[in-house]
Amino acid sequence: MEVKVYKFGGASVKDAAGVRNLESIVRAAGGDLMVVVSAMGKTTNALERVVEFLDAGKEEQALDQWVDIIDYHVAVMKELGLQPGSDIRLQGEIPFDPQLPLDENYDQVVSLGEIMSTQIVAVYLLKQGLSVEWWNMPKLLRTDNTWREAKVDNETSAATIRAGWERANRPSIVVTQGFIGGTAEGKRTTLGREGSDYTAALLGNYLDAESVTIWKDVPGILNADPRLEPDTILIPSLRYQDAVELSYSGAQIIHPKTIRPLENKQIPLFVKPFGDPGAAGSKIAADGVGPIDVPVYIWRKNQLLITMRAKDFAFVLEESLSEIFEIIHRHRLKVALIQSSAVTISVCVDNTRFVPEAIEELKQHFNVTYNDHLSLLTIRGTTPEILERAKADRTIMLSQTTRRTARLVVKEDSVPQAK
Repeated sequence: MEVKVYKFGGASVKDAAGVRNLESIVRAAGGDLMVVVSAMGKTTNALERVVEFLDAGKEEQALDQWVDIIDYHVAVMKELGLQPGSDIRLQGEIPFDPQLPLDENYDQVVSLGEIMSTQIVAVYLLKQGLSVEWWNMPKLLRTDNTWREAKVDNETSAATIRAGWERANRPSIVVTQGFIGGTAEGKRTTLGREGSDYTAALLGNYLDAESVTIWKDVPGILNADPRLEPDTILIPSLRYQDAVELSYSGAQIIHPKTIRPLENKQIPLFVKPFGDPGAAGSKIAADGVGPIDVPVYIWRKNQLLITMRAKDFAFVLEESLSEIFEIIHRHRLKVALIQSSAVTISVCVDNTRFVPEAIEELKQHFNVTYNDHLSLLTIRGTTPEILERAKADRTIMLSQTTRRTARLVVKEDSVPQAK
């Protein structure tokens, strides 16, 4: 029997009711399942604060935050009828070594969110009479040591995952972590925020899965973020290429790296609401799917617009493009938009902690100006009327329009707020 991969995000397992709902979805599926689970609720954010406190030497605040995290998980366990210390032994000490680089410490600490959540889910499913194995993904998904954004060794990982699956009992339910992997030296790594979708896609690829399903707190893939735009429309089906474009434009529904492993083996991806498991949701596939026929609005917030001009008035595009993007790549900047003229190049990037050093290096070669507190609005399926409405009452820093797609870099004070 072919395996199906189910991925549950943090919102779907934020409390005991969520874990019970997961159990009912898994039980109804039948057959072989690979269940990928994220950290519970906002645990990843809380663990990030632990790292920030320890890095700043604020040990008391870090310990208080850590105790809150443990107490939260213990409360969920008790409500599920599980016994802390006997059924599950949670991490005791914070695995932070002040002698190590910050990013390495980040991965050792933040990865514990997925470890704890999957232990709770696996033990609970066992207690409900299901045949379950718990897999420790850092021992199976091999990565390099690019801390906080590790690169996966697909050949080694695929061999290890397949060998483990062949040894598993049938029918089998495997519960494991998304977002995290491990180095050859046994260090835990993370794949980048929201990387659990990517993990699910990799497992689907390695195991030649029948399908991958991502369970979310929305009806499926919508044409806009319902927290930002009224009257959203469900997109019932879309092509791999459309999903890739939406995710790289900033759509939060799917991690950008998710599609490629699935498209390579033509594995369909379903996005379904965990609150209504019987709903159709959305399907991403290659066959029998037409183009998206409704306008799609995607907001990518916390952007920074960098403009570079050659110091000697050389033609930047012809002579300096490779140099610019080598610097951008080395500093791990995420480019959302590029626009050039004869003597300037502008890039819109995510405003991350890597930006200041990148700008300093760019200034060694170019005259650099930048604007922050920006957002990027991408509209797929635009019309002159839609574009006019989108520009109304907004401060536009840059506008780029192709045949059916418009992209606007706007001041954040003109961005709709989440409801």
